[in-house]
Amino acid sequence: MSSFSYIDIHSHVNFVAFDADREATITRALDAGVAMINVGTQQDTSRKAVELAEKYEQGVYAIVGLHPVHTSKSFHDEKELGEGGKEFTSRGEVFENAYYLELAKHPKVLGIGECGLDYYHDTNPRMGSNDTNKIQEEAFRKQIELAISVKKPLMLHLRNPSTSSGQAVSGRSAYNDAFSILNSYFISHGASLRGNLHFFAGSIEEAKPFLELGFTFSFTGVVTFAKDYETIVKFLPLDRILSETDSPYVTPAPYRGKRNEPLYVQEVVKAIARIRGEDEEAVRTQIIKNAEELFSISLS
Repeated sequence: MSSFSYIDIHSHVNFVAFDADREATITRALDAGVAMINVGTQQDTSRKAVELAEKYEQGVYAIVGLHPVHTSKSFHDEKELGEGGKEFTSRGEVFENAYYLELAKHPKVLGIGECGLDYYHDTNPRMGSNDTNKIQEEAFRKQIELAISVKKPLMLHLRNPSTSSGQAVSGRSAYNDAFSILNSYFISHGASLRGNLHFFAGSIEEAKPFLELGFTFSFTGVVTFAKDYETIVKFLPLDRILSETDSPYVTPAPYRGKRNEPLYVQEVVKAIARIRGEDEEAVRTQIIKNAEELFSISLS
């Protein structure tokens, strides 16, 4: 078996942004010892993530699920869905358990998501925010239940309302609301409920309850150029930190201005070590160990 030195636990090489050079992008990463998990956001992109994982014997995995912004029709991103929705369509999808259960049973599917609560996007301005939040919560609960049933972790997408500081306003916190939902399941299912907070951008106080649940936290290339994340990166125990790119978005330094890709997760690991003032090799090794434990895979 090949040995991987890094892992990008949240990438989107399954998106249309990689249509022109998808195989070359994956090969660049694998040749450099970088494994990756491509994450679905709705039915089409979830199936694409599984199909990609099937093409590669080692180092390419999938996570399948319904992103909260795709529970309504209005949100569209050309990097994800294609120009004008030519390849994928943001349908305002209703979570279909049978469809995702079929995908989730695949041995190279490592988790369920990205799912959760997104208060940043007004996903359907014609509906009241309470209705929009209710729809997101319903899809979130169904995916929590699926994750428990297949014994695989959640990939959480949690995003607070938009403000200049990026913090929650008027007492609304996607993190706190998601914790309340998750905790209700944790009481009855305990350690069988596991998960990672993708692209964590919350506060220490918002992180603490998830630490108590045993969840992990992943960071993107934003830590290479924004100082806003340094406090939380220093606060979290190293054995709860994971690395990701969220490619094609948030390209790290020194590649700013280019499309992001899994290969660049190496820069994220370097930045985490620098921020924490710890040995880079020790940080790299621990992050690999963390991924192996959360996703029940062998990388090294």
